[in-house]
Amino acid sequence: MNSTIAMITFRAMLGRRRALLLLALPLLLLALSVVLRSTGYDDLDVSEDVLQKFGLATLLPLLALIAGTGVIGPEIDDGQLMYVLTKPVPRQVIVLTKLAVANVLVVVFAVVPVLLSGLVLTGTTARMTPAFTVGVLVGGLAYTAVFVALAVASRNAVTIGLLYALVWESLLGNFAPGAKSASIQQWALSVTDALTPASPVRASVGLAVAVPLLVLVTAAATALATYRLRSLTVASAE
Repeated sequence: MNSTIAMITFRAMLGRRRALLLLALPLLLLALSVVLRSTGYDDLDVSEDVLQKFGLATLLPLLALIAGTGVIGPEIDDGQLMYVLTKPVPRQVIVLTKLAVANVLVVVFAVVPVLLSGLVLTGTTARMTPAFTVGVLVGGLAYTAVFVALAVASRNAVTIGLLYALVWESLLGNFAPGAKSASIQQWALSVTDALTPASPVRASVGLAVAVPLLVLVTAAATALATYRLRSLTVASAE
């Protein structure tokens, strides 16, 4: 990882406008959890709905999309990345650095809020809180890799990412079993399901399938981002 690139990327991502985007959903999740706990609507079923439908299915993909596309997409669009590409820094180091920054942002703004929300709602009952925390973490690693690769491969990465997260995973996933099977959300939920005995948590994909797919997608997206970044260098030279 290149510390200079990481510092510049963090500074750009934590500017006023992006920081507000990153903070909005986590604060809403925490506020909702506090309200439910204070009013007594914090049984396992309600808590599972909040942690899964808000935390895993909404907060995580949107935060990963903002972080994954934001760490490199704007630099490609305005040409600033070409300056970095002229330096003697291996392309895979650039990708891994951008990916590391995106992952840190997802941990801070998605994983930690889900952990805090779970502690507010259920504490350690049925191990639901640590289970969702781990599920959001592994799902976040896959989401950010995919969205970083999209940002390098396409100028329409945000649109494509939203279509995947909101249409494929959330809308089609409710009607088409095949869509659920090809869903990072369901793979992450499978990890969560394996870590908690709570009956409300049920994944449609088995753990033996979900874990290899999470690893494969993360590795393949990282490799694709590196390959496409090398193509950008060739295009700029021509």
